[in-house]
Amino acid sequence: MENSEQLTSIVSRVLKIDDMTTGNDEDRYLIRYRGTLLGDSLTLYDQLANSLRPYKLTPMFRKQVGKDAILLVQSPSELKPSNGWINLALFIITLFSMIFGYSFFYGDLSLLFGEKITITALYDSLESGVIFAISMLAILLAHEFGHYFAARYHKTNVTLPYFIPLPLSPLGTMGAFIRLKEPPKNKRSLLDIGITGPLAGLIVAIPILILGLSLSEVQVIDVQPGYSVIMEGNSMVYLLSKFVVFGQILPEPSSYIGLNPILYWVRYFFTGQPFPLGGLDVIIHPVAWAGWAGLLVTALNLIPAGQLDGGHIIFTLVGKKARLLWPIILAALILLGFVWYGWWIWAALIFLLGRMYAEPLDQITELDPNRRLLAMLGLAIFVLVFTPVPLMVSAAGA
Repeated sequence: MENSEQLTSIVSRVLKIDDMTTGNDEDRYLIRYRGTLLGDSLTLYDQLANSLRPYKLTPMFRKQVGKDAILLVQSPSELKPSNGWINLALFIITLFSMIFGYSFFYGDLSLLFGEKITITALYDSLESGVIFAISMLAILLAHEFGHYFAARYHKTNVTLPYFIPLPLSPLGTMGAFIRLKEPPKNKRSLLDIGITGPLAGLIVAIPILILGLSLSEVQVIDVQPGYSVIMEGNSMVYLLSKFVVFGQILPEPSSYIGLNPILYWVRYFFTGQPFPLGGLDVIIHPVAWAGWAGLLVTALNLIPAGQLDGGHIIFTLVGKKARLLWPIILAALILLGFVWYGWWIWAALIFLLGRMYAEPLDQITELDPNRRLLAMLGLAIFVLVFTPVPLMVSAAGA
């Protein structure tokens, strides 16, 4: 390779070189140097990256066979700006999809396939859908712009959020995502980018949930003949929020059917059975529904696999060993699919994409103690907001 002597001289300023290998067509590098770094990897990476910029090369720091390794790769061509009109169009489509989704599943738009609908019922239904959509979008915007601003802070090129409409679904959306246009510099920046979204989303979701619950009512769970009822599942945070607002653990069954209350609740929490018809629960306001959905979206994003936020977090903690969790997570989702079939969709996604992680350029620099605690907090939040059975449906007489 041309300039190899100059490159070796530059690399030798940061690495005591033991050996050098030129890459071939099958390798993902042009030149690899192995040896011992001459100081703090965080500082040396920036020094080397700046020195190599005129050569249009990017360094990658790795650990290989007990040695520090520096791989030089071709820098990507100049990144094209994203088309913001696409982001705006998807945002607007998702807004209407969420309004219609809520109005159809929880409002009087459902009567379009049953009884005759009135203008008043239509107006009330769409009004509830608008309230839900605005509340839910506030949570999603906080989540995605948490990622966005963290990436910009670390000078990582990133797109604006892409919202995903999902018409004819209870939420009307599959959430949103941003796309990193380049790998993050190190594990510290990857953690900041990955965890800031869920934290920002929760900061908005929990007050919205508490507000929504304060606007809700506790009623007997009853189903009229010919109709069905959809109930939201419970996470630890959602159960605690209902207790804070109403002073009781809900739903409260009409009978524990002879079981110890603790055993009853463990079974109900993980299976959604028996459906608590005749018991008490919150008939949630559209704002509360958005807050609950915000917790669910946070939990889904924190699944510790692949390109999800949880995947970023677990990779910063254990590196490539995170791939060992893939079969465990996949098996857990398949088992949960027997109580809520939606988990099988997520199992399929994890099967296809769950082994690909956003690997930073510098994998030698580890998390500092504060960030390690922050990563552990992210995993704890996942446990607290995870909902084993997100939705339960029961018809009269079931």
